[in-house]
Amino acid sequence: MKLAGVRIGFVMTGSFCTFAQALSQAEYLRSLGAELIPVMSEHAAQISTRFGEASKQREQLERICGRKAILTIEEAEPIGPKSMTDIMAVVPCTSNTAAKLALSITDTAATMAVKSHLRSGRPVVLAIASNDSLAGSMKHLGALANMKHYYFVPLRQDDAVKKPTSLVADFSLTAQTIAAALEGRQFQPVLAKE
Repeated sequence: MKLAGVRIGFVMTGSFCTFAQALSQAEYLRSLGAELIPVMSEHAAQISTRFGEASKQREQLERICGRKAILTIEEAEPIGPKSMTDIMAVVPCTSNTAAKLALSITDTAATMAVKSHLRSGRPVVLAIASNDSLAGSMKHLGALANMKHYYFVPLRQDDAVKKPTSLVADFSLTAQTIAAALEGRQFQPVLAKE
């Protein structure tokens, strides 16, 4: 994979149970030489949960990336006009955020970062993590799959018996998906193996 010097907007939204995996992928991308521009949705940046304290997770992301995170719509807006990113990766991407992206709703730092980045026709990678993906949110994932510039980290049901509508990306394939998206390809297979 050739990611050295690639400027990746690394966006985290509120799938709190996957933050440890997302932060691990941020570290891996940095180890490959990528430059990361961190962005967090307001909920991701401010809500502490049983999975961790918000301020510590934000600080960890900033330490990994070597810069302060973009946390507001105002801070995210210049991403596109200033050509700050080569690719945007939303890791994790909730179904809520995916639905907003499919409907062009821009009401968080995360959605503004993606919208601003897309103005230049550059790729966006989504690492879906949501308990609602195969229910009401499925139509939005289908819409994004049919939209230009969107690519998915391969995903699977994480517990088909206890959470039959839940999908989660295989975070270990984030870098490969980014590399393929930079070439205009969807990394395959999209449906990950168990």
